[in-house]
Amino acid sequence: MRFPTRLLLLLLAYYFPLSAWAQVPYGPIKTASTGDILLNLKKLDVLGSVLYLAAHPDDENTLLLAYMAKDKLVRTAYMALTRGDGGQNLIGPEQGEYIGVIRTQELLAARRVDGPDQFFSRAYDFGFSKSTDEAVRTWGQDKVLADVVWIIRKFRPDVIITRFPPDARAGHGHHSASAYLGEEAFKISNDPAKFPEQLAYVKPWQAKRIFWNAFIPGAFLSNKKPDEKGDIVGIETGVFNPELGRSYGEIAAESRSQHKSQGFGAPANRAAKIDYLVLKNGDPVSKNPFEGIDMTWKRVPGSEAVQALVSQAITTFKPAQPSASVPTLVKLYQALGKLDTTNIYVKAKRQEVQTLMQQCLGLWFESNPADYAATPGSTVNVTTNVVSRTDVPIKLTQVRYSTGKDTTMNLALKPNDVVLLPTTLTIPKNQKISQPYWLEKPLEKGLFQVDNQQLIGLPENPPAVSASYTFEIDGQSFTYTRPVIYKSTDAVDGEIYRPFIIQPDVTANLTERVFTFADNAPKTATVVLQAGRNTVSGSLKLNAPAGWRITPATQSFDLKNKGDEQRLSFTITPTAQATNGSLQAVMTTGAGTFTTGLRFVAYKHIPTQTLFPPAEAKLVKLDVKVTAKNIGYVTGAGDEIPAALEQMGCRVTILGAAELNGNLTGYDAIVMGVRAYNVNPSLARYQPKLMEYVKNGGNLIVQYVTPVNSFLRNETPLPPLGPYPFAISRERVTEEDAHMTFINPQHPLLNTPNKITQNDFNGWIQERGIYFAQDWDKQYEPIFSAHDQNEAAKEGSLIYAKYGKGHYMYTGLVFFRELPAGVPGAYRLFANMLSAGK
Repeated sequence: MRFPTRLLLLLLAYYFPLSAWAQVPYGPIKTASTGDILLNLKKLDVLGSVLYLAAHPDDENTLLLAYMAKDKLVRTAYMALTRGDGGQNLIGPEQGEYIGVIRTQELLAARRVDGPDQFFSRAYDFGFSKSTDEAVRTWGQDKVLADVVWIIRKFRPDVIITRFPPDARAGHGHHSASAYLGEEAFKISNDPAKFPEQLAYVKPWQAKRIFWNAFIPGAFLSNKKPDEKGDIVGIETGVFNPELGRSYGEIAAESRSQHKSQGFGAPANRAAKIDYLVLKNGDPVSKNPFEGIDMTWKRVPGSEAVQALVSQAITTFKPAQPSASVPTLVKLYQALGKLDTTNIYVKAKRQEVQTLMQQCLGLWFESNPADYAATPGSTVNVTTNVVSRTDVPIKLTQVRYSTGKDTTMNLALKPNDVVLLPTTLTIPKNQKISQPYWLEKPLEKGLFQVDNQQLIGLPENPPAVSASYTFEIDGQSFTYTRPVIYKSTDAVDGEIYRPFIIQPDVTANLTERVFTFADNAPKTATVVLQAGRNTVSGSLKLNAPAGWRITPATQSFDLKNKGDEQRLSFTITPTAQATNGSLQAVMTTGAGTFTTGLRFVAYKHIPTQTLFPPAEAKLVKLDVKVTAKNIGYVTGAGDEIPAALEQMGCRVTILGAAELNGNLTGYDAIVMGVRAYNVNPSLARYQPKLMEYVKNGGNLIVQYVTPVNSFLRNETPLPPLGPYPFAISRERVTEEDAHMTFINPQHPLLNTPNKITQNDFNGWIQERGIYFAQDWDKQYEPIFSAHDQNEAAKEGSLIYAKYGKGHYMYTGLVFFRELPAGVPGAYRLFANMLSAGK
């Protein structure tokens, strides 16, 4: 179920022209105010561009981006090297590639506010890094450098701005690496000998200069590096735009507040603000980052008639009658068509004119399927809606769908009369499943595997199905291409849009991500099958490594209607020869074999994302004992530890306000979820009761918190977290294989009920721990000492104290990553913590 390569390349060329990178808009057509239209008209007169470069979603300076896009009116783009896959998640349980999908959509939401385009490289955010060398070594320097060069050659910026310096001042190895790679790419992007395979699609390009967007000039001057020229440009970015009725500080705050998974809601800044740019390479500069760059139509040969028409469109614009600009815009569109069509600005401005035509006419059109998903070879009912909201004569002459269906007409649109055009589309049998393109293949080291050069950099997939609408306006044809997009109406939220996707005939989700076996007792694995179309039947089997017995060997399923679910259960029994590995669900039907699951990432602030991960779970045979059986769990910023505890044989009760107000003595241990005190400040009122629980013989485990309540963006101090004083630091050990020294090898946490050894720290993922304790009272005992290479030892990853009859622990060890990943040693250590004193 794959597109032929030639067809895929043709579709990519159709959606993403080689000489201009115009990102396909998702969601409904965005209506424009007269202020927006006037700014867009003025933008026609500016032929400049800037590329902003950093490492993660939320690294970008949204104030500077808004200023460049909406005040300087230059083509503006932000390139994030990663999708933020290694970040925390304050709104749900998603980690890894799933939080990367959320943060990708949050970045796109931010760009819809502040205006620029959005690009990515193939780099995977593998978590906090302490050096440029580690970052580029993990990613593969040449591959990510190639991606930066690719975007430079594709977007062709006049100016490049990095958010960070290429050294330790950046505070994070990914940050400094983004600047290092940007500066290297600036030097080589115009060299045809570098990454010559790209030249089948793009040409070499040399930006005029590259800057570092320094935080404050004093910090730069006091730490100036030998290769920094020292030219500093100060730009007043916090100005008010009367045409938009907002300052760029207000726009920037709204944009930054889209990063909801990171707790980055920001207040609007309405005061003056200066941004500083430090020249790193390129031509000298004094006051303006675009000095010496001709950003007028003089940079396009033979454009005198275009320049005159642009000036006319701006000076004659009537805010009360935008449609009066249409005749001039038609002439401008025709004049642009007579220029060099390979010129990036001719392409970009022609598209901008098309958009302005639609905005001035109030022309609205979209195509909505009856369901958000279809399968290859199936049919889907689609309704196209078109309405003109002007007296200007407009004819709809064609609606063409990417599936091959083409409807020709000669329909005169009446003002404010909605035209409905129902049709039925047949999805090609070889249509690809709508898995995000960077997740189609397994991650290799620190890099997503993407074979198609033209997909690299795109924020998301090309649309599964698109519609092209051709209108005749003032004798000229204009064609607009937009995704076919699903729309529903919610009783509270109104119209809701989500991408139309192609899904498999059947998917399978195992109800557990990890199955752990402390002995040879069997466990039940339940598989939830879901039909992607009507009438799907076949057989299901579970594949496991050698040494595991699965009964029954196969089971039949029969799903009558699209969306129907069926639950089938299997018994899994380990033998003495069982090895750890994957449990894979395999469905066989008359149409073939299917091995994918189904997962939705659904939050109100982003369009619902549909993913098709492998239909797998982990099988872990481990030697673990736990004497604590009744566990209370206070949820934090989203983790999956409760399910892992249940796999160890514990009974887990989620503790809300009612339970915390009740009798706690029945719990063998209470565990505070990650960042619980940050995301739920009301927990402070229960802290005395929790300490009383410990004093009377309870066992309290507090997982990491951050020293500032970053979720609510205020400075409310945390309550005293333990029975004796300690503080929270930002110390961490990022090397997941860092040696763990046992400070007191005889400590009960290292011996009872499981003997902890260095082997228990094999196979950890991403990091050892974050937000370690510091400055602790002498009543606490540190359990481990660890450090990254070339750093001092840190002892705050796990501290323990006896208090009254009970036991208290604070830990920055990342159990919230390790337990869902099925790391055996993490289970054994956490079991000892739960069992303290039992």
